[in-house]
Amino acid sequence: MRFSLSILRLVALLSVLGGAVPVLAQEMTALARPDPAASRVADAGAGFALILDLSQPVPYRVYTLDNPPRLVADFREVDWRGTDPAALIATGRVLGARAGAVRPGWSRLVLELGGPFAIETAEMARDRATGRALLSVRLAPADPDAFATSARPPASALWGLPPPEELAPPQRRQDGTRPLRVVLDPGHGGIDPGAERGGLRESDLMLTFARELSEALIRAGHEPVLTRDGDHFVPLETRIDIARAARADLFISLHADALADGQASGGTVYTLSETASDKASALLAERHDRDALLAGVDLTDKDDEIATVLMDIARTETAPRADRLADAIVAGLQTHVGSLHKRPRLSAGFSVLKSPDIPSVLVELGFLSSERDRRNLVSPEWRARAIAGIVGAIREWAAEDAAQAVLLRR
Repeated sequence: MRFSLSILRLVALLSVLGGAVPVLAQEMTALARPDPAASRVADAGAGFALILDLSQPVPYRVYTLDNPPRLVADFREVDWRGTDPAALIATGRVLGARAGAVRPGWSRLVLELGGPFAIETAEMARDRATGRALLSVRLAPADPDAFATSARPPASALWGLPPPEELAPPQRRQDGTRPLRVVLDPGHGGIDPGAERGGLRESDLMLTFARELSEALIRAGHEPVLTRDGDHFVPLETRIDIARAARADLFISLHADALADGQASGGTVYTLSETASDKASALLAERHDRDALLAGVDLTDKDDEIATVLMDIARTETAPRADRLADAIVAGLQTHVGSLHKRPRLSAGFSVLKSPDIPSVLVELGFLSSERDRRNLVSPEWRARAIAGIVGAIREWAAEDAAQAVLLRR
């Protein structure tokens, strides 16, 4: 059933993106057509009027241009085939007319004016009984200087739409030719201190560790970014936004939780999974994700079908890279600090790991419910060894990841 739903999602995605789905990809057109017998360009007082009878209403705009003076009417979209616009002219105030397609989805009517005329009114009325539309534009004589000042081409042919947003070029996967951009995410902060034991707060310990790890990464030639550099609250979705804005190559969230039951101790590295590795992992995910409740936003099960498909596609590449990063960090910590948790590689549905385009891991450096782990986390010597293990792991991961990128390009 899951496979079938994925296929349905993919078909929906292709239909939106213009993919080669034979039935869904067929173009649908519904062009308005003018009725020359009911249309005219005729005198109206001291000026003239354009009356255009159309088979249906369409979006439109009218404006004037100078040198020479012209009236321009853009439509989305009127089919002018078989119609002679010049035959509509019944006034000496208009010298000529032409019409036709101006760009895909848009057509244009141009009237050459005998002098400067300003638009007084313009409206398109719809006949509810027949569904037809009548465009009426009235123009009056204008002062030449005033006309020249107001007559100008539109800013964009895509009128009615905001200007296109300037987007940064797509993030290029790291290939070993530049420093890594590493986003470090010290867990919790501000109104959410995280776990607390023996006068220690998880938020404080992780900020200290993140700052020290950041310095070590700089010395190693990388470019670290912290999601917070003080004791303040950062919502979960904002942490991911920070990583994306930094164009991160990888994301490492740092924690040291506490468990009410059991004697868990030692470090653990998590990757994203819809199903937690064990009950303890599920409980930890619930505790970490309370940030979403504090922020007042719960987006659970409120995704967009097409967005979900795109993210699933992106994760097919990102997830194996995150797995290799997690394995490397486990190996690095084991080499430099020795004993880790009895199951040092786990998975859970941590929200901060859900970025589909950035390899992301969550490192539980220890448990504040463990006296041994508390001693380690406040020890500068232990932290230095752990940091050396993580920095070395990142170096080894980056080299392997760059080699994989070369193979993919081939």
